[in-house]
Amino acid sequence: MDDTLYGTRDKSGHWKPNRWIKRAPVFVWPIQPKPFLRWLFSYLWPYNALYFAIALLVWFYLTPPLETMQEFGFGWILLILLRNTALVLLVYGGSHAVFYIQRRQRTDFKYNAKWPDTDNSMFLFGSQTAENIFWAMCSGVPVFTAYEVLTWWMFANAYIPHFDFMDRPVFFVTVLLLVPLWRELHFYLIHRLIHLGPLYEIVHKVHHNNVNPGPWSGLSMHTLEHIVFFSAVLIFYVVPSQPLLIMFVLIHLIVGPARGHLGFDAIAVSDDKILVNDNYYHYLHHKYFEVNYGERLIPFDEWLGTAHDGSPEADEAMFRRLKAKKNFVRGVSH
Repeated sequence: MDDTLYGTRDKSGHWKPNRWIKRAPVFVWPIQPKPFLRWLFSYLWPYNALYFAIALLVWFYLTPPLETMQEFGFGWILLILLRNTALVLLVYGGSHAVFYIQRRQRTDFKYNAKWPDTDNSMFLFGSQTAENIFWAMCSGVPVFTAYEVLTWWMFANAYIPHFDFMDRPVFFVTVLLLVPLWRELHFYLIHRLIHLGPLYEIVHKVHHNNVNPGPWSGLSMHTLEHIVFFSAVLIFYVVPSQPLLIMFVLIHLIVGPARGHLGFDAIAVSDDKILVNDNYYHYLHHKYFEVNYGERLIPFDEWLGTAHDGSPEADEAMFRRLKAKKNFVRGVSH
């Protein structure tokens, strides 16, 4: 696959797509019917449809009955922990094996031509991948499992609001469609929070060691960041829920970061066909740190002046903003 048909690579080895990042049509007024319908299809397919399919599979075949989860028990909690461990190994380990061990695409569509560091004292064990796996498996999976176990126990005992699908099918579909929107809103709010002052050094710096992210980087976070990141499921402690809605949010949280940090703009399906992964927006956040705090669905960064679409004009705007910020801080300190 010739990635130069879709983008360019500079002398430093950084690849970027030919397309500029655009605001989602849902926030463009007046509404443009054709772009909106195309966007709506991409909103549903393939990734959200895939996450929901995984949620169905996990709920019906890999989750204990609600009656069992009415009381905390070592057996069913261990089962969920092992299931989550296997899921993360399959998704993150599988992605890493294909793109970073076997290197089936070489560096085609890879944002940064370099591979993860293997001899860098900034990382635990000197290895970026080893540190990423450590934080993902030893902190991410246990914290995620704790949230899931508590949520199922609360739901099984009717301590949180719930409803039956047959009684409110329209409400079910509405909430289902809004889950990705909630995920993005929650992510932006907690992400901006942990970029502030000492919270960045204490909490978020571990994740930002990954200037050149790979799939395991998605769950490579300090334990405190895992706690706030996975807290998105707590929305169903307030909003009436149903098991598939809870599982959909959980799958979004545990599987989604792998795609968002893959490090490749597209997956070469065949010699002449690609599946666009489209995580360049978040990659620019890892590259520049102080841009693109959110995602593309809700244009918070555009509204607040921190958006970067990959263009030279965005580079200039970013440098002007950072220079003004530096001068302001210097003036205050004097």
